[in-house]
Amino acid sequence: MILSQFGAQMLSVAVSWDLYEQTKSAVVLGTVGFAQVAPFLMFALFAGQAVDRGDRRRILILTQIVFVAASSLLMAGFHSVGPIYTCLFLMAAARAFQWPARQATLPHLVPPEVLNNAITWSSSSNEIAAVSGPAIAGLLIAWRGAHVVYILQTVCAILTVLCFLGMRYRSEPNPHPEPRTMKSLLEGMHFVRENKLILSAITLDLFGVLFGGAVALLPIYAVEILHVGAAGLGWLRAAPSVGAVSMAVITAHRPKVHAAGRTLLLAVAGFGAATIVFGISRSFWLSMAMLLLVGAFDNVSVVLRQSLTQMQTPDRLKGRVFAVNSIFISSSNQLGAVESGWTAAWFGAVASVVGGGVATLAVVAVCAGMWPQLRKWRQ
Repeated sequence: MILSQFGAQMLSVAVSWDLYEQTKSAVVLGTVGFAQVAPFLMFALFAGQAVDRGDRRRILILTQIVFVAASSLLMAGFHSVGPIYTCLFLMAAARAFQWPARQATLPHLVPPEVLNNAITWSSSSNEIAAVSGPAIAGLLIAWRGAHVVYILQTVCAILTVLCFLGMRYRSEPNPHPEPRTMKSLLEGMHFVRENKLILSAITLDLFGVLFGGAVALLPIYAVEILHVGAAGLGWLRAAPSVGAVSMAVITAHRPKVHAAGRTLLLAVAGFGAATIVFGISRSFWLSMAMLLLVGAFDNVSVVLRQSLTQMQTPDRLKGRVFAVNSIFISSSNQLGAVESGWTAAWFGAVASVVGGGVATLAVVAVCAGMWPQLRKWRQ
């Protein structure tokens, strides 16, 4: 998956740069989120049912082939606004199936006693790709333009297909799938609704990240506020992942966090506070430092939330529960980009980012008050 994430991170920089160069529009940058969140809302429940009923490895392979096809279109030169949105939609549709399949497969690839560490390192490998991907993409764009990034993304997508072809399970998941019924389709949603701890954790993430979507506006910060160009944009995009990887290395070598609920709330609050400081910064290095903290706090939140969901969900429901989780995550990330882009168009980029950080702090306070079980959650 590190190759797939590496390519996806490079692609996100190239696409955002291309769109901003063509339109100089914050709304166009923000509306990218609609092209990426719509497939999750349309297909996620069906994806979860397919993952729990079918061959998860085959789903991974087929969805990655869609990535290859969409990447090839961009590589072939179809990167005006319409084709970019179309390719992003296709990739997001594939990701709607691939994300729950990948999460549900993880317990069948490692022994149970190391699953917690596997979750941490799985998240970390994605972040390692996200560190190098944006930085390299920024340098390549500054050197030869976005087209070379599209070529490299296509190569990464093809290599990921080959990796999936060689993957083997330690144990076969769910050899007796349930019938395909409406009740089965909605069972993951019902499970999340009834499990107040999981519901509160993913709701906190949904609204916290929804209002803290500063990353969508980084091209504006790179060009108009910090004046660092395409290369600087690459480093700004990489900074949250550097922070996340650093935090992952620290937490992987420390004992399990016992006061998990309190830690989760503090991490999301730290995410919001760092977003506020980034929003008002005019120093490239201070902005980098705040994005490092954004990534570090986000990593704590991701690992705790994934561990909670993995440990409390039966294997027969993992695909459907992670599909519901993916709706929350995609909604927060992509609709957060929409919210940031539109707010920036109305009030300016600085007001959008700072206001989002303040709203994130308010979300933490509301969630802590509404769900005492989240405050008291201990691993």
